[in-house]
Amino acid sequence: MSIPAGVDFVLPVLFLHCDPKFWGKDVEEFNPERFSEGVVKASKDDIAFYPFGWGPRICPGQNFAMIEAKMALAMLLQHFSFQLSPTYSHAPHTLITLQPKHAAPIILHRI
Repeated sequence: MSIPAGVDFVLPVLFLHCDPKFWGKDVEEFNPERFSEGVVKASKDDIAFYPFGWGPRICPGQNFAMIEAKMALAMLLQHFSFQLSPTYSHAPHTLITLQPKHAAPIILHRI
């Protein structure tokens, strides 16, 4: 299939997930057993299961879930103070970013 530049391409996932051609006559029924041998063997086409997309447009709720997780962590951490452990040995190490070579043990104090 050749798609010209500038054309928006939309895959209607709901239609794909409800197509008896891929999922069989019981497509409308709740049947978790169809995934018993893995996602690839669940349908008649190995890419018919398209749960949240591929590439940069993964799950539409992923960014929201990450914000919620960060907020929950921030709310928890407000009740603690941190102190660098006396066993810490300063040894910066460059991998992709600058990191402590021997970890950075911390002591957590509840406020």
